[in-house]
Amino acid sequence: MMRTYTSFTKIILLLATVGIVTTSCRKEMSNATGWEYNNAENGGFPKADYREQETGPGLVLIEGGTFLMGATKPNPMIENNNQPRRVTVQSFYMDETEVRNIDYVEYLYWLQRVFMEDYPAVYRNALPDTLIWRDKLAYNEPYSELYLRHPAYQNYPVVGVSWVQANDFCAWRTDRVNEMLLVEKGILKWNPDQKNGDNFNTEAYLAGQYEGIVNKGLPNLNPNSDSATRAVRVEDGILLPKYRLPTEAEWEYAALGLVGNTVEERVVERKFYPWNGNYVRNSNKKYYGAIMANFKRGRGDYAGVAGRLNDGAIMPEEVGSYWPNDYGLYNMAGNVAEWVRDVYRPLSHNDVSDLQPFRGNIFTKRETRPDGSLVEKDSLGRIKYTNITVEDAKNRRNYRRANNINYKDGDYMSIVSNQWSNAPEADSTATKAMYNPRVSLINDQVRVYKGGSWKDPAYYLSPGSRRFLNENMATDYIGFRCAMTRVGSPIQGK
Repeated sequence: MMRTYTSFTKIILLLATVGIVTTSCRKEMSNATGWEYNNAENGGFPKADYREQETGPGLVLIEGGTFLMGATKPNPMIENNNQPRRVTVQSFYMDETEVRNIDYVEYLYWLQRVFMEDYPAVYRNALPDTLIWRDKLAYNEPYSELYLRHPAYQNYPVVGVSWVQANDFCAWRTDRVNEMLLVEKGILKWNPDQKNGDNFNTEAYLAGQYEGIVNKGLPNLNPNSDSATRAVRVEDGILLPKYRLPTEAEWEYAALGLVGNTVEERVVERKFYPWNGNYVRNSNKKYYGAIMANFKRGRGDYAGVAGRLNDGAIMPEEVGSYWPNDYGLYNMAGNVAEWVRDVYRPLSHNDVSDLQPFRGNIFTKRETRPDGSLVEKDSLGRIKYTNITVEDAKNRRNYRRANNINYKDGDYMSIVSNQWSNAPEADSTATKAMYNPRVSLINDQVRVYKGGSWKDPAYYLSPGSRRFLNENMATDYIGFRCAMTRVGSPIQGK
């Protein structure tokens, strides 16, 4: 039977259609003022059409939460160190694998191309220490000569990199990824002729101190501006946060991978390692008995017997080897240990916050002229920073000075009583007395590294284990991976 419509029904359908079209075309209004966003006629206040943070190259989202941070096995040295405590970390991103040799060689190539002619020290200071492979009573010379640059090792983890060098790599990676995003969105063109201070730096670009080769800027809705286009701003949500080293808490949380052991907020199994169980062999029927990580099984035993090598690697192995943990991260135990951001203190659990715990803050500010404008970027293209002063923080309650590394551990005055808890000046004599360099290796330049390596016994495969080394030193068993802060909701897709 043919369906017929009365005139009244037709009118109702027409009004409904008009309503849908009107709703879909309606501009977004401010809840505070009722003014329309992105309208040049009323002043042009811009509001970004933002969904959620883009995942940067190489990264995996680590959904945050609470966990029991600290030792999971008795300390063989019987040290009162790293006692378990409950903390919470915010969601963040972490590299799926350790940074590879090919990644670091790409970094060196860029530094050489941009700075070598006028600032050769920049390139030389970034070079890994390849002589860390040498042993007075072993023949490791081929590794010193080949491990970093030979294509056979390009997917192996970079080593011989100090904590300082690892941080510099993170800063470089931030700028290259953000430069790529601007090129992909058609805002900038590739500029392979960047030299010295005229290179893309994220902070310099946002501060208006680097322009690049502009392809097409974003529409400028400000009626008072002479230009129809503008550069990208933080408010546009296009540029990613910084690549950086993870904090100790972030690294340990990611390594444990408790997301796979949780039922209705209950952690059903306490982990000793990044995998389930109390042993270093695979319990899956398909891979039963296979070693789960690259480590030293015993004195003189780095890989087992030929024909049945237990972990398949005598020294470092390719970064994607073995099984990932429940976050999809590879080699969070074994292969190479990894630098984290924190300054080492043996009793950090007594002092640091239970939310985003970290020791190592030195608060800074951008360097400005007397009129408040930023000083010109430095000769390498970077924005200049300086430590905050006591005068800067005189009216603050949450901090009173720039360097907070020693707060409540090394700075005697901050623990005398509550009245000194934010004392603007530290007693340097008392500070040095707490960690006397003649009897202690602990100082403000020692940084934590986590995870066991190809050179370590099974104890160090536990995510809770921790060691330290001077930030300017390097070894043949410490590498690193990068992390990135997640902005907005801790839950992906929310």
